[in-house]
Amino acid sequence: MKTMNIGLVGVGGMGSVHYANYKEIEGCRVAAVCGSSKRAKETAEKWGLPCYPTIREMVENCDIDIVDICTPTYLHHDMVMESLDCGKDTICEKPIALSLKDAKEMLDKAEQQGCKLYIAQVLQFTKEVEILRRTVESGVYGKPLDACFERLSACPRWAQDGWLFDVNKSGLLPYDLHIHDLDVIVSVFGKPEGYSITSCQGEDKDYPEQIRINYDYGKLHVAAEAAWFNADIPWTARWRVYFENGMLINDGNTLTAYQFGAEPKVFDTRDEVMVSTGINVPPCGWYYNELKHFVDCAREHRPSPRVTARQLLTVMEILEDISAKWRK
Repeated sequence: MKTMNIGLVGVGGMGSVHYANYKEIEGCRVAAVCGSSKRAKETAEKWGLPCYPTIREMVENCDIDIVDICTPTYLHHDMVMESLDCGKDTICEKPIALSLKDAKEMLDKAEQQGCKLYIAQVLQFTKEVEILRRTVESGVYGKPLDACFERLSACPRWAQDGWLFDVNKSGLLPYDLHIHDLDVIVSVFGKPEGYSITSCQGEDKDYPEQIRINYDYGKLHVAAEAAWFNADIPWTARWRVYFENGMLINDGNTLTAYQFGAEPKVFDTRDEVMVSTGINVPPCGWYYNELKHFVDCAREHRPSPRVTARQLLTVMEILEDISAKWRK
């Protein structure tokens, strides 16, 4: 099996997560780092890797099979385009971009260059979402009738230079938090027929602190909430789906199915490989599963069936519309 050499762009929180997980994946290794900051150079030295200021210089000086981009959102488009210009299969952290136009341009560029572009929508690689998808597809509990997703956080204070609170750099709540649940909603239930939005914010804030979206699928209704509350609440990420003959509840720790006349069924959602993240996510196998999948896909030069171009563009179209509506 050929060892796949990774060129890692960005060594902040998510870049460090990716580095730690690549160390556990057989048949790949991080071969170089790309970054011009003092932190990037110091981290590369600590890891014993060369550091280059641009993707092109990294690719020209190292044997790189895959470029992995873990930089802030507003840098994704230009860095992905640079990587694809170099003819490299590319992994990019979510969101793919901050506009539908940019996302289309990136996906079109990958096709023109004969490269694969993989977007790291990590929830697609969790056992909970796998089980939800199988449950919907199998019809074991009948048709889904109602669903509710929550992704709630205290206002984050870790973002360097405040870029997370700049709508032109992060896209704010829709692109940073809600995108996770929307990606699951679209991949499991398809494109909604319509939706309505509410939001709230304090008078001293210039961004929405909370958004709630109701997605309409005809007989199925899906509600989703995302928030950066001005309160030190525990991190909350949970969902429930009600079917004709049962309910799945993911309370953030345990996934359980409930029916009348049967004992609750608790699913085993433990990952086979657990890797410490170093960020506000406990040790898990999500990123290992995700990156291993992308590396395997790149080795065979095939697209990912987990995160498709159609799925990405549908999510971006909805996010763009949501953002336009709450800005009015």
